[in-house]
Amino acid sequence: MSTTGATADPLAALASLPGVAESVESVRKAVDRVYGHRVMRRRSNEITSEAALRGARGSAALSGADWALEEVRRRSDFSGDDDARVVGAALRLTAEAGQLLSIWRQSPLRVLARLHLVAAAGKEDEVGRPRQAGEPVDEPLVELALPRADEAHGRLEGLSELIISGSSAPALITAAVVHGELLALRPFTSHNGLIARTAERIVLVGSGLDPKSVCPAEVGHAELGGGAYLAALDGYVSGTPEGMAAWIAHCGKAVELGARESTAVCEALQRGAA
Repeated sequence: MSTTGATADPLAALASLPGVAESVESVRKAVDRVYGHRVMRRRSNEITSEAALRGARGSAALSGADWALEEVRRRSDFSGDDDARVVGAALRLTAEAGQLLSIWRQSPLRVLARLHLVAAAGKEDEVGRPRQAGEPVDEPLVELALPRADEAHGRLEGLSELIISGSSAPALITAAVVHGELLALRPFTSHNGLIARTAERIVLVGSGLDPKSVCPAEVGHAELGGGAYLAALDGYVSGTPEGMAAWIAHCGKAVELGARESTAVCEALQRGAA
C-alpha cells in the first residue's frame, strides 16, 4: 500500500471503498455477540486460551502445517520436523503477542523484529531484523513477486509511520492493511506469514475491537482456505480499489469466523461439553 497521497489519513480513506463499511459493521456485530455471551462474563480466560490455541493452529495451517487441533493440544515437543517447527513458531507468536500490545503503537518495527526472533527461535544472524539485499526468503506458499530489500525497508518504514501517527480508520481496516503489507513485502528471511497474522491479531486486540483476544482471525483465514487467502492477497497487492476492498472484506470474514468459533466454544462450555 502506498503511504503517500492527497489524504493525511490513507487508512481512513479506505473506509469509503464499496462494501468496506458493511464488512466493518458485520465484524462489529459478530464480535459483540461473543462478548455478550453469558459464558464470557464468567470464563473469559478459558475462551481466550482456547482462541489462542485455535488461532495458532489456523495460522500454522496457512503456512503448510495443517495439524488437527487435538494434535496441537497434545504435543509438547515441536522440534521434530519442519511442520512441527512451524506449529511451534505459531504457538510462540500467539503467546508473545499479548506481551507486545503496549509497544506496538510506539514502535511497531521493534515489535516485528521481536516476533521474527521468537518465530525463528533465535538462530542465525539474519533473525530479528529485516532482510538485506541478496538474502533469500523462505515463504514457499506465497508466490508473489518479492520486492527488493530496499523497497521493503522503505515501505516498512512507511507502515510504521502510519501506525505511530494513528488513524481514525476502523480496526478491521488497519489490521487488514498491516497483514496485507507484511505478506506483500515479506520483510524477513522466514516466517513472514505467521508474523503478518500475529500483527493482525495485535491490531485487533490493541484497538479495543477484541480486547480479550477471543476472535482469532487466523481460524477464519484457515477455514476460508489457502486458495481464497492468496487470491484476496493478490487483490491487495494490485492496489486497485476493488482489490483492496476484497482483501479487507476477506479479513473481515475471517474475524467473523473466528468469532463464530469462540461462540461455539462458549456454547460447549455452557453445556458442560468442553
